[in-house]
Amino acid sequence: MTSPRPTTTLWRPTGPVELELVRELNWRAWPPRLPEQPIFYPVLNEDYAVKIARDWNVKHDGAGFVTRFEVDSDFLRRYPVQQAGGETILELWVPAEELDEFNAHIVGEIEVVHEFR
Repeated sequence: MTSPRPTTTLWRPTGPVELELVRELNWRAWPPRLPEQPIFYPVLNEDYAVKIARDWNVKHDGAGFVTRFEVDSDFLRRYPVQQAGGETILELWVPAEELDEFNAHIVGEIEVVHEFR
C-alpha cells in the first residue's frame, strides 16, 4: 500500500471575479492569467493572504476572499520561495505559461476560508 504524496498548504487572496472563475472550474483550478498578469502568486502565510484580501481586494473590487488549497509538495520544489517584503511576506511565483501544470498538481478542492466586504 502506498501512502499519499505530501502536500503543501497555500493561500490565495482573490476578488469576486477571479473567485467566480474558480467556481466555474469546479473549485479545482485557477483561471488563466490575463496578458498583464505574467505571474500567478499563491502565498505561504494565511495572515498575509488575509491582509491582501481585506486591505486591497475590498478597496479595489468591493470584496476580498482568502482561499486555501493543497499542492503536491514535490512539484512545488521547482518554485523558490520569494520574500516580497517582510519576514512573513512569502509567495511562490508561477509563470503564467505554467499555470495549467500547476493546476494539475492541486490536490482536492480550492476552498474559501475568509470573506471581507
